[in-house]
Amino acid sequence: MGAPMEVYRLWWLHDARWYQGVASRFGQEVANEVNAEAMRFVAARVGKQVARAHGEPVAQADSATLAKLYERCADIMFPNELRDGGVTALDDELLELTMRQNFAVVMVRMAGSLDGYQCPCTEIHAGWSDGLGVALTENRATGCLRFGDPECRLLMRVAPAGERN
Repeated sequence: MGAPMEVYRLWWLHDARWYQGVASRFGQEVANEVNAEAMRFVAARVGKQVARAHGEPVAQADSATLAKLYERCADIMFPNELRDGGVTALDDELLELTMRQNFAVVMVRMAGSLDGYQCPCTEIHAGWSDGLGVALTENRATGCLRFGDPECRLLMRVAPAGERN
């Protein structure tokens, strides 16, 4: 395992232990809320970075291009070695993100805080969308490893091209 992967693993271990510390002192509701806020902030920064690198207005991109841009966001925040998934355009406006492995859930489980943990996935997608300049009209999970599903499945419906940010 290379140094960058070890950095990710240690950072996620830190994050899980941080979450557990906040949860034990202030309650899981507070830990979930602060975690979601922080993840959305980071995700928005990643979305802006991806949008700049894309070089063209993202708001006018077709769904296949959007799927690639969201996939790039996911790769930056969660390398494929830690998530084993992808983003697929299901139609002109609906994108599906899948993960067969979620390293964050593994780390939170290892830290002993899985009960009551709320995955911040939809806040991450909202942050990516904010950074990319794409409005979502739907953002929800339809499956979650946290609850024993075989994979996380998340749907993001983007506003039609003329109605995006």
